[in-house]
Amino acid sequence: MSIPLLTYKPSSQNQRVAGYEVPNEETPRIYRIEDCLDDSDIQELIWAGYRQILSEHEILKSFRQIALESQVKNRAITVRDFIRGLAKTEAFYRLVVETNSNYRVVELCLKRILGRAPYNKDEEIAWSIKIATSGLCGFVDALIDSEEYQSNFGDNTVPYQRRRYKDRPFNLVTPRYGNYWRDKQEDERYKWGDVRNFLDLARSLQIKTVTQNLNVSTANIKIPDTTRDNKPEGIPVSINSSTSFPQRR
Repeated sequence: MSIPLLTYKPSSQNQRVAGYEVPNEETPRIYRIEDCLDDSDIQELIWAGYRQILSEHEILKSFRQIALESQVKNRAITVRDFIRGLAKTEAFYRLVVETNSNYRVVELCLKRILGRAPYNKDEEIAWSIKIATSGLCGFVDALIDSEEYQSNFGDNTVPYQRRRYKDRPFNLVTPRYGNYWRDKQEDERYKWGDVRNFLDLARSLQIKTVTQNLNVSTANIKIPDTTRDNKPEGIPVSINSSTSFPQRR
């Protein structure tokens, strides 16, 4: 059963404070569907959505969502629904959800969908409970259907980072996964000459115990005749006189 979102006290971050900013090279470019005049403009908007949600500057062919792209080009869905669809794709799950804890998923989704960092730990806990009770799709719907998203981006604008004063931009300073996952990957990586390799090898060896039969009887043991009077039979002879093998006569 889904429980309501826990209450948390928003802090005064840059995006919540009104201010005057002079546009410069760090000012984010805003992509709106109403500003698109031709197919090239639509394509730039689509790639902006990929960069914002997947945080990938070179989108692999397997990551592309042809159906969503076609609907946006035909104005069948809004930009907000396009962003919603990207956040629910398998590519987003593989790149973000699969390699992170719920707390970090909350942090990345707030940065990429709402354009801001989490206010505090209380907000991360509240949204992580939302993920645990409603799943990823329910969490994404809650963010995109929120009043904060609607008031800042509406239906026709690709989300962007608001008020770039710290850690800018998010898609360049926020790694795909946290430190604990990188440490895990480093621990699992094979290192040449590491003593743990030999310990793992020793643990993997299976020692087979040999059961000795102490009840041995010599009655049935046939001892071969090794006297000199016996001529060997079935043994190849040598034609070289200097050898110690039996010679052919």
